[in-house]
Amino acid sequence: MTLASLAAAALLSACAPATRNPEDPLEPVNRAVHGFNLAADRFVLRPAAVVTGPVLRSPVGTAISNFSDNLGTPQAVANHLLQARFADATHSAWRFAVNSTIGLAGLFDPATAMGLEERDTDFGATLNAWGAGEGPFVMLPIRGPSNARDAVGEVVDLLTDPLDNVLSDGQQEVATGAFVLSKVGDRARYFETVDSILYGSADSYAQTRLMYQQNRRFELGQEAGDDAFIDPYEDADSN
Repeated sequence: MTLASLAAAALLSACAPATRNPEDPLEPVNRAVHGFNLAADRFVLRPAAVVTGPVLRSPVGTAISNFSDNLGTPQAVANHLLQARFADATHSAWRFAVNSTIGLAGLFDPATAMGLEERDTDFGATLNAWGAGEGPFVMLPIRGPSNARDAVGEVVDLLTDPLDNVLSDGQQEVATGAFVLSKVGDRARYFETVDSILYGSADSYAQTRLMYQQNRRFELGQEAGDDAFIDPYEDADSN
C-alpha cells in the first residue's frame, strides 16, 4: 500500500473507533513489526522526507516518481493479462510505450494527457480475481500493512518482474534508487497526514490496519462483507 493510498483511506476512517480485530490472529507479532516500522519512520524515513522534501515535492520529484511508476507498468500489463482484463492490458501497454518514448523513459507522463491514465494492479489482485481470500492481516517490515494473499502477491511480483531480464545490473540499481526516492517523496508529500496517523492516533496500529483493509477492498471493488473477514468495527461499541 502506498502512502498516497494510506492518506486517501484516512479520509474514510477518520471517525472510526480503534479496537482489536478478532480476525487478526497475528496481532502480537504484527504489533511488534509495526513498532519496528514506526522506529524506521521516526529515525530514517521521516527525517529523509524533511531534508529532501522541497526537492521531492518539486518537478524533479514528480519526474522521479513518474520514472519509477513507468518501470512498474509491464508488471501491471502481465497481471491484467492473468486477470483476463485484456482491454486494461492493452491500455497499460500503450501507456508504457508512450511514456517510455515521448515521455523520455517515463520521466514525463504524456500518456495521461492522451487519455492513457494509469491502471495499476498487482499479483495480489490477480489472486483475488482467481478467488483467493485475503487471509489474516499481516504487517510487513518496512513495506507496512498487507494480508496473507497480498504478501504472497508482493513476493511473486518481485520475482517475476518482466524487466529483470531486460535491464542491466546498473539499470536495475537506478530503478531501485528511483523506487526508494519515490517512496521518500510520498512521505514528504503526505507528511502531515501520515504523521497524524502514525503519531497522532490513540492506536496507530489499529488505525493503520483499518485503513489498509478499507482501501484495499475498495481498490478490488469489494463490499464490506465480500471476503472472509468480518468487519471488527461493526460492533466496536460492544467491545
